[in-house]
Amino acid sequence: MYISTRANYPAVSASEAIKLGMVPPGGLFVPKEIPVFSREEIFSKQGNIYRETACWIISRYLPEFLPEEIRFCVDAAYNENNFAHPQIAPLYSLDEDVSFLELWYGPTAAFKDLALQIMPHLLSRALLKTGTEKETVILVATSGDTGKAALEGFKNVPGIKIIVFYPHGGVSRVQELQMTTTDGTNTYVVAVRGNFDDCQNAVKDVFADDHFRYILAEKGYELSSANSINWGRLLPQIVYYFWAYYYLLEQGKIARGEKINFVVPTGNFGNILAGWYAFRMGLPVHKLICASNENKILTDFFRTGRYDLNREFKQTSSPSMDILISSNLERFLFEITAHDAVRINRWMAALKEKGFFEVDSVTIDSLAGIVFADFAGEEDTLKAIGEIFARHAYLLDPHTAVGYRVYQKYRLQTGDLTKTVINATASPFKFSRSVLKAIKGPDYLQGRSEFDILRELGMISNISLHPAVKDLQNKDVLHRTICQKEEIRLEIKKILGVF
Repeated sequence: MYISTRANYPAVSASEAIKLGMVPPGGLFVPKEIPVFSREEIFSKQGNIYRETACWIISRYLPEFLPEEIRFCVDAAYNENNFAHPQIAPLYSLDEDVSFLELWYGPTAAFKDLALQIMPHLLSRALLKTGTEKETVILVATSGDTGKAALEGFKNVPGIKIIVFYPHGGVSRVQELQMTTTDGTNTYVVAVRGNFDDCQNAVKDVFADDHFRYILAEKGYELSSANSINWGRLLPQIVYYFWAYYYLLEQGKIARGEKINFVVPTGNFGNILAGWYAFRMGLPVHKLICASNENKILTDFFRTGRYDLNREFKQTSSPSMDILISSNLERFLFEITAHDAVRINRWMAALKEKGFFEVDSVTIDSLAGIVFADFAGEEDTLKAIGEIFARHAYLLDPHTAVGYRVYQKYRLQTGDLTKTVINATASPFKFSRSVLKAIKGPDYLQGRSEFDILRELGMISNISLHPAVKDLQNKDVLHRTICQKEEIRLEIKKILGVF
């Protein structure tokens, strides 16, 4: 069963949690109990392909799904048509101690594909199991990557419409074109004048608005989410942490039971939270290293225990991490405090009313036990891209570069030589301007279009362009709507024809 982080809603089945997306009165669904594997069971799965690993882990969280249903969802998601690498998420060894987990071989060239290629299939079955007769409307707030991954995953799925909201001027040109050129009979994309937090807050407010949900229900619609606030989106991400561990075992880089570190570039805290669930399930993890860009609210929180929104919002070269409200932190705090909903309610109320909250010293100590947090500035991020390319002829996107630089800081501060996996969260071609600038210098970009830069990056790296960005400039822009953040409800009504 799944319970609310705020103890304000009855426990629900996995299917109901996936269908609802988030707790209607506010809060997030978490599993009442986390399944724990024995070491014997974990190591018995070594040598499995990605799909087998996914079936094993996902089935433990979805007890009412038949094994053949989970197998169908997994096979439909993780195949050669959707992923450009036979291993789905391969590891690239930088040296004996550090590897990059390449999570960008999916159709939109970002790690979100690992979850959003399977989530539509999970949701479709959840809708059947809960017996709904309404059409489902997926609302998505995106800082760049989730939007396109969700659009691709839900495109033309019967009984579902998907509406994506992204910050106008707050994503890369490639990210924007990936979204606005999306076809499909059920896809809608809206640019919002504001930042990602404005988009995310507006979508959360819609979910929590009983009157608005009632109006939609009267017209035959119900809401759900494809953001990582939806457990069905977060769950598949647990898989690749186990997969990475098995990969290192197969390469002979670690022994069975040896602990490893994971470095996770994150803004909304979902990706690293999936790693924490893997750790709680029994995966041998030494440290989860939380890497932030200059919007370093998570770094400050893990260092001080104070989560404070009262700060400047910065647009960086790693826009998918330009986030100040990290939604999944609520899940983490709920788990760390042994499901203390009283404290969660108090902290979330303070965040809404005052723009900050502070946790107690016991909670701070609990956080520090498994998570190390730091950040990388813009100059450091670009230097990391240049350094890695010069030394290894390997390209990093800016988000992964943030992770690499934070790992270097961690190693310098701690002297920890534990084998480490850095999550490579996006293809460097999605952020070609920043990557080429880091390699060639800012003057080299003068007079070059985004797509000239893409071609140039392909030539100097001797890597074929990712299919997600190839010929993107020749596609028709199909979505041109721009609105104010206060107009999101109105845009939803217009799209659905509800007045």
